[in-house]
Amino acid sequence: MPIPEGSFVWHDLATTDIPGAKSFYQAVLRWTTKPWEDAQVYTMWMNGDTPIGGLAPMSEKRVAAGESPHWLPFVYVYDVDACTRQAVKLGGSIRKPPKEFPNAGSWSVIRDPAGAMIGLFEPTQSPLGHTGAARRGEFSWHELRTTDYKVTFDFYSKLFRWEKMDEHDMGEMGVYLIFGHKGQTYGGMFNRTSDMPAPDWLSYVRVDNATAAAESVKQAGGTVLRGPHEVPGGDMIAMCADPAGAMFAVHTPK
Repeated sequence: MPIPEGSFVWHDLATTDIPGAKSFYQAVLRWTTKPWEDAQVYTMWMNGDTPIGGLAPMSEKRVAAGESPHWLPFVYVYDVDACTRQAVKLGGSIRKPPKEFPNAGSWSVIRDPAGAMIGLFEPTQSPLGHTGAARRGEFSWHELRTTDYKVTFDFYSKLFRWEKMDEHDMGEMGVYLIFGHKGQTYGGMFNRTSDMPAPDWLSYVRVDNATAAAESVKQAGGTVLRGPHEVPGGDMIAMCADPAGAMFAVHTPK
């Protein structure tokens, strides 16, 4: 079954320490890397034989501007130029305008109305990946902390045709909205509290054992920010940061 438009299909890590990132994620997630022939400074993350994302150094200009190492998820779209223009009409803004890469496709980076960055990707060929549950080492959940989840979801539902799958009342934390498309769940979004960082996406990676993965994060020089703990439904998660400070999470389904 072909992957539908609106699916998360790629994840880039921008960092200040390329060798450190390679070593860390290989130790924690068993990923390897492969050079990309069309760009010397860009390396692909490999989960077994499958490319799942990329790794690129942060420029001195970006660091000087206060940008920190981070993961950026990309969503599959049919027309990156049209989708980028639509994002602006819906209240978003352009972080990086559409750009084409030989033998890969076109991409852009936008900000949603609350300021969270997300990438748009129009591949030259059918996008990599598969429908159904994520396999070990693949990204399995995408979580957005935002300022007004209702306004934010309206933006994304019009841009990517995402659908509301469910809502959970988290008490003092408010409502957690779960979204997806055509019966497949992609992730969730919620309103941030005043003590949380600015609106942003957090990408989760499926692992065999979230508790063991969290311990590996600490042993490899990273930080476990929260967890590991069980979430409603029985899944186990842990929110982490690599040694350079880029945040990600690990996830083990029940």
